[in-house]
Amino acid sequence: MIVALLGGLGLFLLGMVLLTDGLKAMAGAALRGILTRMVAGPLSGVGWGALLTALVQSSTATTLTTVGFVSAGLLTFTQAVSVIFGANLGTTSTGWIVSQLGMKISLGGVSPPLVLVGVALRLLCRGRAAHAGTAIAGFGLLFIGIDMLQVGMSTAAARLGPDAIPSATAAGGFSARLLLVGIGFLMTVVMQSSSASMATTLAAVSSGAIGLEQAALIAIGQNIGTTPTAVAAAIGAPAAAKRTALAHVLFNVVTAAAALLLLPLMLSAVQRAAQAIGESDAPTLLAMFHTAFNLLGILILLPLIKPFARGIERLIPEHYRPPTRFLTPAVAEIGPVAQEAARRAIAQVLVEIAPVAATRLRGSNADPAALNRLSRAEEALKEVQDFIHRLGRSTQHAVEVQRQEALLHAEEHASRLVAALAEPGPWRHHGQDDAVATHTAHAPAALADAVGSLARDTDDSAADVPGAVGALAARAETTSRAIAEARRTERHAALRDVASGRLSPESAAARIDVLLWTDRAAYHLWRACHYLADPTPGKPESPHSQPRAEEPPHPSDTSATSR
Repeated sequence: MIVALLGGLGLFLLGMVLLTDGLKAMAGAALRGILTRMVAGPLSGVGWGALLTALVQSSTATTLTTVGFVSAGLLTFTQAVSVIFGANLGTTSTGWIVSQLGMKISLGGVSPPLVLVGVALRLLCRGRAAHAGTAIAGFGLLFIGIDMLQVGMSTAAARLGPDAIPSATAAGGFSARLLLVGIGFLMTVVMQSSSASMATTLAAVSSGAIGLEQAALIAIGQNIGTTPTAVAAAIGAPAAAKRTALAHVLFNVVTAAAALLLLPLMLSAVQRAAQAIGESDAPTLLAMFHTAFNLLGILILLPLIKPFARGIERLIPEHYRPPTRFLTPAVAEIGPVAQEAARRAIAQVLVEIAPVAATRLRGSNADPAALNRLSRAEEALKEVQDFIHRLGRSTQHAVEVQRQEALLHAEEHASRLVAALAEPGPWRHHGQDDAVATHTAHAPAALADAVGSLARDTDDSAADVPGAVGALAARAETTSRAIAEARRTERHAALRDVASGRLSPESAAARIDVLLWTDRAAYHLWRACHYLADPTPGKPESPHSQPRAEEPPHPSDTSATSR
């Protein structure tokens, strides 16, 4: 009995892990597209959250993904709350799959060939086919595990029966109910899978080891048992992730409380509904009850979603929001989401140094406060670089590798821009009446205005930061090309003036330093914005977006990149 139960549970858990991993890998980019483009309001959030959870067969996966999306700035908190509501509804699909396919049809007999096909695809193929093989193998193992669970539970039922565990109708009924809820909670926490704990409960109620009311109370506890994983994912994460985890906890607690209070009414309603469709077996009744009480929680909280979200935001306020707040462990679970998080982090660094860049391009040196801001930006960019490097260690599609290359380009140019802004200005030996100011001041001043507007107009709580940085790319390119042309022209003119005796070598060197520094700062700003504007690989750049032809950098320009 014990061997069959543990073996069946182990195979089911392994199958669930493989199925979820395979489906997540296949749907990584789709998850991002759906949740960022399709989730517009509460109803769409609930619908897509339920659908995606049903597809990947893991509310935990959807919850962690949503926490990552909020951390990455891909979803607003209110949108994330609606997705969390839907994820709890979507997780009930496991009960239907197990009760209908695993127990009524019993696919255990055809599962070994499925496992063989899945393993063959995993070993012989690459890309989506390999991920599909992982999912197929996991799907087959699920039903082998269900068969073993049923065998073990049948033996347990013969030896024990429903009277061996507390009954909600016994003396001290409410305490017994809480005990059963606690058993369900512990099952999910120990197994780290609400799907596996639900499958075990379905096998138990199917074999008669426990009664329907006992199983219903255990299912309520299993719903609450998913909350510790969300809480653990939020530890050390940004405030947005903590808020999302709290929303998940509160939803499950409110839903469980409602289900406990209305348990007799809900079971009666479920039984009448099942009789109406001709399905009155215990596993179907339990699956129906599981769906019903999660739907009840949505009906209670969805009309209150805005005040619900505002209350959580007051409970967990957000103060300083560093650019690296996007780079959380939950984000790193899904490649496309992690890349978007890195993109947003770099864009946010550019937003934060924009006031310093605007001041420096107008001809002023950096004060201590500006230098401190630049130092924080340098540390943030180093953290982004390390984050992207860690992503490269996992299995990726060629497209993801190309995206990461573009992000590293953006990070490098942003780092070089920060280094240029932190340098002592070349204006220290440069008079305001020098001819170079007349010839070149308009170009950096125009760029300074554009950069300054980026800092003033961007709301980093919205999803417009990369878009705003990308919009600056065209302006920065035009200005950078103008400055480069001025640098070439004025450099030759300054050297001619030295040769003819009209300008001292010191004044010429100061003038050229100004030109080189301004050219370098504008160039790195342009290229950083360019790589952040559209990181889609394989998309041909416009003829005006190609790197400009450059002269070799000045020997004193130690941080200049090869162009």
